[in-house]
Amino acid sequence: MNNPYATNNPGLEPESGFSVPNTPSVAQAANDLRAAAGEKIKDLSAQASNLKDKAIESASHFRDITTEKAREARSAATEKATQFKEIANEQWGDTREKAIELHQIAEDYIREHPTKCVLGALGVGFLIGLIVRR
Repeated sequence: MNNPYATNNPGLEPESGFSVPNTPSVAQAANDLRAAAGEKIKDLSAQASNLKDKAIESASHFRDITTEKAREARSAATEKATQFKEIANEQWGDTREKAIELHQIAEDYIREHPTKCVLGALGVGFLIGLIVRR
C-alpha cells in the first residue's frame, strides 16, 4: 500500500526521530542569529563611539578656532580704540590751543579798540531785540 505521508527522505521517518542529518537545529539557528546580532551591535557601537569622538574633536577644534579669532578681534579692536583715543587727544589738544589763541586775540582786539567793541555790542543787542519783538 502506498502511504500518502511517506517521503523519499529516510531521515523524516518516525523511526529515526524526525531529524534531518547534518541540519542545524532551531536553537542553533537562534544562537547563530543572536551572535550575529551581537556582533552587529558591537560594530554599530564602535562606529557610534568613533562618530562621537570625531564630533568631540571637531567641537574642540571649532572652539579653539573661535577662541583664537575672538582674541584676534579683541586685539584689533583694542588697537583701533587706542589709535582713536590718541587721535582724539591730539585733536582736543589742537582745538584747545586754537580756542586759547582766539580768546587771546579777542582780548587784545578789545583792549586796542574798546569804543568800537562797545558800540558793536550795542548794535548787535539792538538788532536781536528787534528780531525778538516781532
